[in-house]
Amino acid sequence: MEIKASLRFLRLAPRKAQIVADLVRGQNVNNAIALLRFVNKSASLHISKLIRSAVANAETRGTIDVDNLYIKFISVTAGPTMKRFRAAPMGRALRIRKRMCHINLILDER
Repeated sequence: MEIKASLRFLRLAPRKAQIVADLVRGQNVNNAIALLRFVNKSASLHISKLIRSAVANAETRGTIDVDNLYIKFISVTAGPTMKRFRAAPMGRALRIRKRMCHINLILDER
C-alpha cells in the first residue's frame, strides 16, 4: 500500500533539491533518514522532514509495518519563480530569480 506526502512551494532551487533526492531514492526509510543526517546540504533537512511526515501518515493508517517501508518514488519539480530586481551600473536593473520547488514522495512496503 502506497503512502504519499508532498512538500510544496519550498524556497530552494530545484537543482539543489534534486541532488539530495537522488541520494535517497530506493532506500529504506531508516537508512535514508540516517544518511540525510550527515549530508551537508540545506535540502537534506526538508527532505528528511518530508520522509518523517510520510512515515507518520503510514502510522495513522495502522495496517502498515513502518520498518519495511522504502522510498518508491521521489521527484523534485520546479515551482513558481519570484522575480526581483537589483540595481546595476549606469542606471540599469538586473533580474534576480528566486526559485521554488515541489517535492513529491511515495513510500511503499517491501
